[in-house]
Amino acid sequence: MLAVGAGPANLALAVAIEESGHTGLAANTLLIEQHADIKWQRGLLLPGARSQVSFIKDLVTLRNPRSDFSFLNFMHSKRRLDEFVNLSTFYPYRSEISEYLAWVADSLRSVRVRYNARCASIAVNRDADGAPHDWTVTLAGGDTITCRDLVIGVGREPQVPEVFRQLPTDKVIHSSRYCAGIAELDRERPYRVAVVGGAQSAAEMFYAVHEDLPASRPTILLRSVGFQNYQTSKFVNELFYPSFVDEFFDCDQESRRQILDEMRITNYAGLAPPFLDELYAMLYRQRLNGDDRSRVMTLTEIVTARQDGEEIVLELSDRRTRKITELRCDLVLLGTGYRNEPSPLFRQLEPQLGIDPVGVSRNYRVEIDNAPWGAIYLQGTNEETHGIADSLISVLAHRSAEIVEDMVTRRTASGQRLGTPQPAGRGA
Repeated sequence: MLAVGAGPANLALAVAIEESGHTGLAANTLLIEQHADIKWQRGLLLPGARSQVSFIKDLVTLRNPRSDFSFLNFMHSKRRLDEFVNLSTFYPYRSEISEYLAWVADSLRSVRVRYNARCASIAVNRDADGAPHDWTVTLAGGDTITCRDLVIGVGREPQVPEVFRQLPTDKVIHSSRYCAGIAELDRERPYRVAVVGGAQSAAEMFYAVHEDLPASRPTILLRSVGFQNYQTSKFVNELFYPSFVDEFFDCDQESRRQILDEMRITNYAGLAPPFLDELYAMLYRQRLNGDDRSRVMTLTEIVTARQDGEEIVLELSDRRTRKITELRCDLVLLGTGYRNEPSPLFRQLEPQLGIDPVGVSRNYRVEIDNAPWGAIYLQGTNEETHGIADSLISVLAHRSAEIVEDMVTRRTASGQRLGTPQPAGRGA
């Protein structure tokens, strides 16, 4: 089995394969990662940023609380468990989650991870009857890997609004590239910065740029009436239980659409309440000190964006008055989220397989006619069929078990030897 991407989804799957006890499957599983290392939310790995998900929803605990690969075992191995417990929080720093993921990859016993291996293309191989049989992945360097089962877990593509797509990427930086993009700028230059978006990523960039570019003058543009908290009701949070995936999957298409729309404020277009308070306090201190460095422009729509010499010119519409104004800036930061659709890698396969639209089973397997041998699984891009938690850490532990179960069932039915199921360390 080959898994493209070594982020949280495929690392959770790697652990589930090892802990399944099917030694043959584990020994023949490879994860490929395009970078030289593993980092979580690489573009927004800010020093003070916290995870918005409880550490108990790590890669394994909800599936196997005794696993060696738990976040608590990671903290214990790093001799920080006492201090972490003393913080009295369920929400680790983002840097700790990133470190945890790298530790999991290093701790795998049988499953291998190959770094600096970017997947350039995927091709389907057919059997003598013309049915899809297995897959060949070509890496950027020209190497090829052929596999029976392929799992695509590369995350979602950044959503860049149409008005910004023709502008230079050194002046228009999506949140997925914030850290790398800011590092290339002159820290002392008095940039006029426009931040676009009203959700967590936009607010984090707006907050961070005050320190990262200390001479800058940031303006954040919100279409809404103002920043809002995530919906964190315990009743609503029950919709992030793995068990809710079954209920959502069984709904008709219109019901799913309505549910997703009503749940939007639980994951999109909102801020974690503690950070919202911190952001407000920063702006309050500015007003207290007579500092007009930062602006929050609400009820504002961006009509057009163009380059004028070294400047980016945004044409803005006030939603209250419909008055049009211009905002000239040196840098635009986009907190506009990600596209909820299969990755371009998978899109390469659609014409080869004749799939349109893409159908995904309850166990995340792409529905392909006449393909009893090889399969493709999609992780993190199935929100429309599996619910709003699909791109989040919350469901990873259970989802990985469901994929492994489906994979093992298919292979057993075809007579493949997977090794004798046995306990995997203390985690079985």
